[in-house]
Amino acid sequence: MLSVKDIPAAVEEAIRSFQPEVIGVSVRNIDDQSMEQGRFLLDQAKEVVRLCREFSAAPIVLGGAGYSIFPESALEYLGADMGIQGEGEAAFPMLLERIEQKRDLDGVPGLHLPGKGLQGPLSFIRDLDGLPYPEPAIFAADAQLQTSAWLPYQTRRGCPLDCSYCSTASIEGRITRRRSPAAVVANLAGWVKSGFSQIFFVDNTFNLPVSYALELCRRITEAELKITWRCIFNPGKVSRPLVEAMAKAGCRDVSLGFESGCESVLQSMNKHFGAQEIREASHLLAEFGIKRIGFLLLGSPGETKASVEESLAFADSLKLDALKLTIGIRIYPHTGLARRAVAEGLIAPGDSLLYPRFYLVEELKPWLRETVVQWAEGRPYCFF
Repeated sequence: MLSVKDIPAAVEEAIRSFQPEVIGVSVRNIDDQSMEQGRFLLDQAKEVVRLCREFSAAPIVLGGAGYSIFPESALEYLGADMGIQGEGEAAFPMLLERIEQKRDLDGVPGLHLPGKGLQGPLSFIRDLDGLPYPEPAIFAADAQLQTSAWLPYQTRRGCPLDCSYCSTASIEGRITRRRSPAAVVANLAGWVKSGFSQIFFVDNTFNLPVSYALELCRRITEAELKITWRCIFNPGKVSRPLVEAMAKAGCRDVSLGFESGCESVLQSMNKHFGAQEIREASHLLAEFGIKRIGFLLLGSPGETKASVEESLAFADSLKLDALKLTIGIRIYPHTGLARRAVAEGLIAPGDSLLYPRFYLVEELKPWLRETVVQWAEGRPYCFF
């Protein structure tokens, strides 16, 4: 979370001071997901790998969310020695032990080797409470950081919703696994004691399962944690008791990912909610003083000029605090959107999609951008 301006110097200092026998490089983002004037971000990671090669002969292991979506193509592009797809808490120590003992690497979960592919099937950890919890000591003491930063905090992994464009399954799997609410709150208390008071629950969907979200909110309230927090919220699983409990526990804003206001487009995206549920969720959140950042993904399969105008009018009617507008949808491997793009001849079956490719209904070009930009000009709460 601390900014490093001189990356080469920082890498050299870290390697020379530690003399690692193995180097891990975590890759979070591949690109900025922007269709127009987008930025490909892997060159930064490639430079870090090159610097590690320059200052050390230690094998380099890739990991992280971005890497896990593109394990083969990212490994080749970055030129590392190997990479772990998916969760690394168990696989990485196993890999280190094998390397130390000079044993064969076959069978290490999620491990990819250049030219040899996957060495062991992905394995997702069932008991998250068996993993160490993040501790404040991982950050250097920094009063400004503690008071201004939104601390990313994960309580659950995996998502069963299978939205047509989403890459979560490649990273965390489809089965939801949870840390116990009591242990989460106990750990959060340590962060609060260290000066952190703003928490961003980065779970794919905070309110799934609803029972878990309610229990977590109840325990935060009972522990009297002085925190302000935000989360990612699904409009389809909402009730007054849940929103009331969230507000009481310190929730101040949510990312309300409804993506469209048109029923047919929502169905095409494999959403499990409709426009009326979105509206009810938005109204409830507003009633309890929780700010709402809405999201529209425009141009997906089945989108028409009429559905775009319907979504814009719908979003406007919600009186949101902010609205993120996205034109064109990033295509990720192993998703329904990727299969649709292949069937329509937009991408080749063997395209790794490492270099960003986007889905945008051909008939909407360039009308969509012109229309949305003009619409957003008179609405200061909108951004791209």
